[in-house]
Amino acid sequence: MLEVRRLNSFYAAVQALKNVSISVKKGDIITIIGANGAGKTTLLKTISGLILEHDGNILYEGKSLSGLLPGEIVALGICLVPEGRQIFGHLSVLDNLKLGAYLYYDRRHKDEIRENMEKVYAIFPILKNRRRQLSGTLSGGEQQMLAIGRAMMSRPKLMMMDEPSMGLAPLMVREIFRVIQELHHDGTTILLVEQNARAALKMGVFGYVLETGEIVLQGDTKILLEDEKVKHAYLGK
Repeated sequence: MLEVRRLNSFYAAVQALKNVSISVKKGDIITIIGANGAGKTTLLKTISGLILEHDGNILYEGKSLSGLLPGEIVALGICLVPEGRQIFGHLSVLDNLKLGAYLYYDRRHKDEIRENMEKVYAIFPILKNRRRQLSGTLSGGEQQMLAIGRAMMSRPKLMMMDEPSMGLAPLMVREIFRVIQELHHDGTTILLVEQNARAALKMGVFGYVLETGEIVLQGDTKILLEDEKVKHAYLGK
């Protein structure tokens, strides 16, 4: 579904990614772990078209994403749930969700938009209860739900999630991981960047370890969970 080949990304003169290659098969959950500053967010932003200074190949369903704008990449079926939620706090929950459907928001698609909205509400009932509430007044966990719901409204085939559990209470972390599993079971392919390495590896089928902009380890997640280096650096053992 997604092939990233020898990707190099830059912030001005600073190289953030060095010959990074990953593969995401349709229907899988793929996990990327690594310390802060390893380049995980840069990788997702580059795939999304938000970082333009890069070379290498990014292929989605066999087609190059080179030169495409972020909105064009979203239209192909790739969406990003960004680190830190990045919701529009001065807008209502409902308006944030509507913005997720901006590429097809017109009368011709009103039934589809309504149907997608109900899917979001089915997974996150609290968003329906608070749909008229300003998003900035939601708790951190509720804002994360909204960020995922907004991404769902874009009709993604591949959903990339950047640190979805960051800053959340343990109970809410479990809920977010439950939702990720539910989205996966409903047919959405997931590329997951996550600080909770143990939980992320248990969810995924294949994982990558990113350090200082380079892939230093990759493999079946069950094998990575037993790797001594991974245990020491990321699993607290």
